[in-house]
Amino acid sequence: VQLQASGGGLVQPGGSLRLSCVASGTIFNINTMGWYRQAPGNERELVADITGGGSSNYADSVKGRATISRDNAKNTVYLQMNTLRPEDTAVYYCYADVQPWRGARYAYWGQGTQVTVSS
Repeated sequence: VQLQASGGGLVQPGGSLRLSCVASGTIFNINTMGWYRQAPGNERELVADITGGGSSNYADSVKGRATISRDNAKNTVYLQMNTLRPEDTAVYYCYADVQPWRGARYAYWGQGTQVTVSS
């Protein structure tokens, strides 16, 4: 299973962006998918995640500014972030809890996409 993230870049404060992450390979089922981020000198932290049934969870720092969604038919998770702040600058990693076949379950990570919020 591979996760391919895209959509990062340079954004001005107050701007928006949408991250996408698609899972490919041998997939029987995907449970939770989500986004984490890591800024220089900081630990990786959860931004938001979403279950297969659509229940979502957000870090306090992004509540009201971020929306996570997923397309189960496309094995894809999205993160829409609005009103971006310089402190949102980080490498964003997508994550998926995948059952490649019945009875197996593994966590997979994408390669990371850089988001820089700066004027």
